[in-house]
Amino acid sequence: MTIRILVIDDHPMVRAGVRAELENSGADLEVVGDASDVEGAIAACRALTPDVALLDVHLPGGNGGGGAEVASTCRDIEGLHFLALSVSDAAEDVVQVIRAGARGYVTKSISTPDLVEAIGRVAAGDAAFSPRLAGFVLDAFGTGEVSTTDTELD
Repeated sequence: MTIRILVIDDHPMVRAGVRAELENSGADLEVVGDASDVEGAIAACRALTPDVALLDVHLPGGNGGGGAEVASTCRDIEGLHFLALSVSDAAEDVVQVIRAGARGYVTKSISTPDLVEAIGRVAAGDAAFSPRLAGFVLDAFGTGEVSTTDTELD
């Protein structure tokens, strides 16, 4: 099954480059459109109903929430999964967009084969992270302690 992708980034060169890399990857992917700001991204998510939206975290427009605003606003779109693709590897950016509903976060230094793999994982409902960034998510959401009851131990 072809994975339908929306590329969301405020830089035209990045959008064109990602599109070209994905289209030339040989994978069963189709770039169905792109957007450059929060309002355009929300409209494109609703109109194009992609399977995966590649989402830059720093976008102009909207209420200033960038990619996190897009992800949280579009959470109700059935079958849509967000994969953050950003130059930022700041913990606060990673945690904010994951809390908003993204299923993964990779940096723009990712190779095309690794990006294709991450898109496939996210489209299937799994998570995908650049190795260094996964720790930020674990730190933000995990307590490190698990309580169990006696019946759970049996």
